[in-house]
Amino acid sequence: MSEKKVIFSGAQPSGKMTLGNYLGAIKNWTLLQDEYECYYGVVDLHAITVPQEAKTLRANTMELLAQYIACGLDPEKNTIFIQSHVKEHLELMWVLNSMTYMGELNRMTQFKDKSQKNEANLNAGLFTYPVLMAADILLYQTDLVPVGEDQRQHLELARDLANRFNNRYSPTFVVPEGYTPKEGARVMSLQEPTKKMSKSDADENAFILLADDADTIRRKIKKSVTDSVGVVNYSDEQPGLKNLIDIYSNLEEKSVDEIVAMYEGKGYGDFKADVAEVVVESLRPIREKYIYLLDNKDYLKEIYTMGAEKAQRKAVKTLRKVYKKVGFTSL
Repeated sequence: MSEKKVIFSGAQPSGKMTLGNYLGAIKNWTLLQDEYECYYGVVDLHAITVPQEAKTLRANTMELLAQYIACGLDPEKNTIFIQSHVKEHLELMWVLNSMTYMGELNRMTQFKDKSQKNEANLNAGLFTYPVLMAADILLYQTDLVPVGEDQRQHLELARDLANRFNNRYSPTFVVPEGYTPKEGARVMSLQEPTKKMSKSDADENAFILLADDADTIRRKIKKSVTDSVGVVNYSDEQPGLKNLIDIYSNLEEKSVDEIVAMYEGKGYGDFKADVAEVVVESLRPIREKYIYLLDNKDYLKEIYTMGAEKAQRKAVKTLRKVYKKVGFTSL
């Protein structure tokens, strides 16, 4: 029996990952795999709350799985799986649905945002997906959830539901805590540096994808928004420059002060050219491994099959306890 604390996290297969996803999350996940028992899901069930083309969803799922591994997640050390392969997520969600109050879901800020963007597709899944997220977390007796500010409300719901179930029946679920890594960058848009980098941005020059080739990365960084000050400085008054320094610092593991000192008396052109090369060389091995993995679908199938089996072993134990306490008759 493992005494390591359990970490759960997941990402939707909604397209290729960005440099922001890597520096803000995935790079840190690789630092956890020896110290924790880690479960990383490709959460395809969440993805269908907005219309998906079947072929695209399948391709995106394989691409995200390949990127997890290309970024350094070891399938032997972590449980890497596709959410829809573990039916217990949906079974636990139904039990938790019966204990979740409408008012709690109405208060979810992401539901308010998504319902405004998807008025023509205001489905029940958009409303209840925080309950599925709670099931994702609680199913694995998760101790820690790496979480950004935009997901903190969902973690609170998972904590409330764990406590509610434990109080109504008897201690069953670990009450999860948020986990903030010591290191981790909030990477901003290259075109609007006051906004977070997002792959859904309408301007493709605003983000760098892990799958971008070298010329594309150089072009995007060259076009990135800076300012008219003309001095390489780390300041809130120069958000575009601050963002590029953060990217440089996180990829090269140099301090901000070191980087600023390196470019004393130099212009933005030299600085941007160097940032571009740092990004190109840092992402090169990830991109090469990603392409190799996508050409080896049989290997990816082995990974997600092994991951589903490992995840299900843990999930079944939790669900069995839940069903017994709720009062369902066993076969």
